[in-house]
Amino acid sequence: MENHAFWDHLPLLVRANSKDSIEHILQALWRTRTTGLDAANRGIIRDMLQLQNDSELDPLLVCLRMLIRKCVYENTNKEDIHKLFPSEVLPELQRLLTLLLQKFQREWREDVLKDQATLPRLKAMTWNMSTSNTETSEPVAVINLRLQNDVKFHYDDSEVKFQLDRDTLDSMLRSMHSVAEQLSEMDNQSNEQIPLENPV
Repeated sequence: MENHAFWDHLPLLVRANSKDSIEHILQALWRTRTTGLDAANRGIIRDMLQLQNDSELDPLLVCLRMLIRKCVYENTNKEDIHKLFPSEVLPELQRLLTLLLQKFQREWREDVLKDQATLPRLKAMTWNMSTSNTETSEPVAVINLRLQNDVKFHYDDSEVKFQLDRDTLDSMLRSMHSVAEQLSEMDNQSNEQIPLENPV
């Protein structure tokens, strides 16, 4: 985002016939944030901007997706959205995009929370030693994972059990500390943002 050339594509938005057209483009990019635009939507946006081919369109879409990401996932305050733009961006474009991003920021953040609510979270993990049912009666570790699903603000716990042989258990124990740290870090990040792919 610091590269000045990155912003050179925004003036293409001036070709749009109206503010509604730019609003449509932003909304389409949000709806397709994980899938990318299909051919029909790309054609509609090209027509709106009077572009001949995707070589002009693609850099603009990437730029807009990056703006949306910063607005929604980086805890940018509504009043500070205008600070995302460097001075070389045309003032009228800054004002228009700032107004539209402010308009949709709350709705889009609510969408992100809904997305997060569909993902189960690890609530607890315990393990104990047990004798396997095989003829060798090798001791195994029985792992119990308690997952938490938030569905319509109702928490539903479920357990998942699986067994590990001795070699796998040794490897698991060596990495347990690292795993615990990663889970803690992921939980903290999930409260702030959810990683997105950057489809065009």
